[in-house]
Amino acid sequence: MSKTVEKEIAKLREQIRHHEYRYYVLNDPEISDYEFDRLMRRLQDLETEHPELRTPDSPTQRVGGQPAEEFPKVRHSAPMLSLDNTYSVDELRDFDRRVRELCGREKIEYVGELKLDGLSMALTYEDGVLAHGVTRGDGTTGEDVTTNVRTIRSVPLRIDAKKLDVIANAKRFEVRGEVIMTRPAFEKVNAQREAAGEPKFANPRNAAAGSMRQLDPRVVAERRLDMFLYFLAVNGRVPLGEHGKTLDALAKMGFKVNPHRRLCRSFDELLAYIQEWESKRDSLDYEIDGIVVKVNDTRLWEELGTTAKSPRWAVAFKYPARQATTKVMDIRAQVGRTGTLTPVADLEPVEVGGVTVSHATLHNMDEVERLGVKIGDTVLIQRAGEVIPQVVKVVKPAPDGREFKMPKKCPVCGGDVHRSEGEVAYRCVNAACPARLKELLLYFAGRRAMNIDGMGDKLVDQLVDKGLVHDAADLYSLTQEQLANLERMGERSAQNLVEEIENSKKAELARLIFALGIRFVGERTGQLLADHFGSLDKLAKASEEELLEVEEVGPRVAEAILEFLAEKRNRDVIEKLRKAGLQFEQKKARKAEGKLAGKQFVLTGTLPTYSRDEAARLIEEAGGRVTGSVSKKTDYVVVGSDPGSKLDKARSLGVKTIDEAGLLKLVK
Repeated sequence: MSKTVEKEIAKLREQIRHHEYRYYVLNDPEISDYEFDRLMRRLQDLETEHPELRTPDSPTQRVGGQPAEEFPKVRHSAPMLSLDNTYSVDELRDFDRRVRELCGREKIEYVGELKLDGLSMALTYEDGVLAHGVTRGDGTTGEDVTTNVRTIRSVPLRIDAKKLDVIANAKRFEVRGEVIMTRPAFEKVNAQREAAGEPKFANPRNAAAGSMRQLDPRVVAERRLDMFLYFLAVNGRVPLGEHGKTLDALAKMGFKVNPHRRLCRSFDELLAYIQEWESKRDSLDYEIDGIVVKVNDTRLWEELGTTAKSPRWAVAFKYPARQATTKVMDIRAQVGRTGTLTPVADLEPVEVGGVTVSHATLHNMDEVERLGVKIGDTVLIQRAGEVIPQVVKVVKPAPDGREFKMPKKCPVCGGDVHRSEGEVAYRCVNAACPARLKELLLYFAGRRAMNIDGMGDKLVDQLVDKGLVHDAADLYSLTQEQLANLERMGERSAQNLVEEIENSKKAELARLIFALGIRFVGERTGQLLADHFGSLDKLAKASEEELLEVEEVGPRVAEAILEFLAEKRNRDVIEKLRKAGLQFEQKKARKAEGKLAGKQFVLTGTLPTYSRDEAARLIEEAGGRVTGSVSKKTDYVVVGSDPGSKLDKARSLGVKTIDEAGLLKLVK
């Protein structure tokens, strides 16, 4: 093997790690999203050509690709204790008094840290490489979710040996921190869940916790989780004498440490810090629910000790829930990025926790009816752990209150508003609705859809805000000159993006169907529709009965497709895509006959050569079908390393099991 290839791979990994650190930890990128994607794609290509050079700490391995079947339980090296809570200055003074009395000191220095509302996690590094990521669990035993932790871009997979001198180049060490979901990421995942007809997460903390327990790391990667570190241990002990220096050391090692920490040399300084962040907490793009207070001198931690559940050297000061009463001046329908119409109450402005509130969400029509809220009512509103304020209850009904009714036409574009039977949400189904456009463009350009590299959030914002794009089809009219004039887009980047857009015209029909953004139509359904109808024109003319003939298409999916195609604006976009030259015909239908025709397969474990997606594609191209669970109808279970319960079920049912070599023998 050429040494040149090894050197290029090493250089690419070093570059990508550097840019990940600049972007995800420092929030100070040096290159565009497109240029970063090009580096990553080149590394992926080289590792595919030379799989023997692929290593677990490579940036390409953040998403392992293989869903886990369960998370193994792991005992923590030392208990992960929870913190006692205080809710008043008097309670905090009592904590300070107890600390001083136990230490026999008149003054104590504290470090104040923002109390992030997320999920506690412990990470172990061996020889500078991430080895394990374990949830807090019950404090003694947690779940090993290493594959999911790898997807968090702010978590380094490998730490440069030069950065480990702050801990005397320890071979093994442990760090702990909080996994969070930012407000923008929370809004995005809830919009996606709503579009898919799934229940929304209640708040960012629930979303982060739910994401980390996903068995498929690819789903976790899409959630854009983040992690801040606050603890470091070598051989079970804190290596530095001050907590503030420990946090500085973590930052120097390349971990993300909250920049708003503060060393407080007196109790009064600590109080000022707490009060400052109570008024500033809404300036952050993530949730905090208080301040964590820790004794700075770590040599005192052992002396102070712990109770059964909590350390005596730390405490959490919790901010109170913020509520106020005000009058509902109006209720209007606000159109979200997925087309969902949300009732929003326009309020008589009122101050809540130092912030003037003029609007509050009513979530959906079911909530409006549950609350019984009408225009003119006096209501209680709350800001506590929510992205935007919400109405809690009606405290004084207005004698002449007016009921709110959901409009029949979209207030933004005038398109038809639909509510499917059995669902809560009302939706505008116009794919070109300006309120939906940005999210739809990102979806359309995604790797699983039209795969247009370089089409990131910031670029889409500019394209829409400057009026260059009004629907997905307008992407195919963009010129190099138009793109080069945008922020962070030079001549070369613009040329590359134009080429990416042009190349996307070759995408197969199944990808185009998926990219249209029809509710409930995912990748697999897109493929099944393409296989069944063979062209987008035939699909567009299909009746409900014809749609229901498609494998795995039920009444809800059929209704969503018909609803989408009934909107004239959507048909206009499809026609523009035709004129742009996209693939409206199925190039290569899935084989109705083949060596594996009529055979049903299940995959379990990690295969030595093929990813699970690649193996599934191999089976389907030979006429077979891949399902997610083992049953009596299953013909073969393909078994890789570390198989889970599917292998046990196959054995209990007498289903034949084969390895990758056996599968290749069947296919070839």
